[in-house]
Amino acid sequence: MTPRELLATALDLLLSKDMSGFADLWASDGTMEFPFAPPGWPTRLDGREAVREYLRGYTEVYDIKDVTEQTVHTTTDPEVIIVELQVEGVLVRTGQPYQSRYISVITVRDGQIAGYRDYWSPLGLTADTDFTRRGDA
Repeated sequence: MTPRELLATALDLLLSKDMSGFADLWASDGTMEFPFAPPGWPTRLDGREAVREYLRGYTEVYDIKDVTEQTVHTTTDPEVIIVELQVEGVLVRTGQPYQSRYISVITVRDGQIAGYRDYWSPLGLTADTDFTRRGDA
């Protein structure tokens, strides 16, 4: 898949709450990075299975209903795109609305995600949004 095709597939999987399928888009040695992660949160995941484990409790916390904005920027490297997204949904545990913006740099190799650098803002996070600190994690 091309970077744009992978993005479209990833967003479809996110909206259908198929986080395992979302993780399947990664190369076995692909990475996911969070440069702005707050203290105590991971800043880098190495490998598809680490991404899968990280996302294991996602749908217990976030119910993403829609991608309300999306802009894709091409780069001089045909295997790299930069994506600006806004998503809206609900925080499952509280029923409160959830809205967040993301900027991601996605690198594709052989039709799979080799690198995903996610520049999301941790501002506004609460204990209810912290799915990486679940009691069963």
